[in-house]
Amino acid sequence: MTALESTSPSLAATSPAFTFSASTFQKLHPTEFFRKFASQGVRPDGRLLNAFRPTTVHYGVITTANGSAMVRIGGTTVVCGVKAEVAEPKLHTPDHGYFVPNVDLSPICSGAFRPGPPSAQAQVVSESIDRVLKESKVLDLKDLCIEEGKAVWALWVDVVCVSYDGNIYDAALTAVMAALANVRIRKPTYDEGVVKVSGAEDMNDDNSFKLKLARTPLSATFALFDTSLTVLADPNDSEESICDGSISVTLDEHGQLCAVSKVGAGSSSQSLLKQCIDRTRERATELRAIMSQQQQ
Repeated sequence: MTALESTSPSLAATSPAFTFSASTFQKLHPTEFFRKFASQGVRPDGRLLNAFRPTTVHYGVITTANGSAMVRIGGTTVVCGVKAEVAEPKLHTPDHGYFVPNVDLSPICSGAFRPGPPSAQAQVVSESIDRVLKESKVLDLKDLCIEEGKAVWALWVDVVCVSYDGNIYDAALTAVMAALANVRIRKPTYDEGVVKVSGAEDMNDDNSFKLKLARTPLSATFALFDTSLTVLADPNDSEESICDGSISVTLDEHGQLCAVSKVGAGSSSQSLLKQCIDRTRERATELRAIMSQQQQ
């Protein structure tokens, strides 16, 4: 018997057992921690895999904007303000106004973001919203024309995230659509190259107008866990960090498909895509009910 063999039993008897609390295990092995819950059909926050977080929508939260809205999905909160400014039309569309959406993810909403130029994630969300609004023809941009070839309305659509806990795209798009529905712009007059907009009296139907939204696209995002073996609706920040990718489906009020975008790895079979589209129809109906209720 070697010296090592002779001491092994006593070492085994005196060695402490290593145990971790749930919070420690989650920090050290987040994927395994989540997998134990997902195998039971639930998540660490108590939600079912296909459940969305509580959602609220509030209109007119910025008094200095032409339209605004605040949307909260779980721990993610965004505020969207729309500002209408008189501008020169673009050369190729002299009788069209235009809009410029922008999403800001600053250190205020999460320590994961840094000061400086927009992050890659912020740029992707901004571009996705811009593409959905344009390709879905949400607005007839001719309605924003003041004088053809001379002056149009430019809509600056700014989304600021004040609290980040995942799924920024759904929150941002919902806030944009709610803010656009809340927009009211004073009727201008054009005389000899000068645009005049009265600002003395309160706005009403005689001296101002609301935007006519041809479509109202809304989205639902699903994270793919374990290479799409598990699909998570409305992922939070910690879930996004351990997932392989995500799928976002955008539908209009008639259930017509406006956009499908996929980020990251993970497979996306036809059956998986159909599953996401069907769940998005249910989610979009819920969102429209919430938005309609708050407008009353």
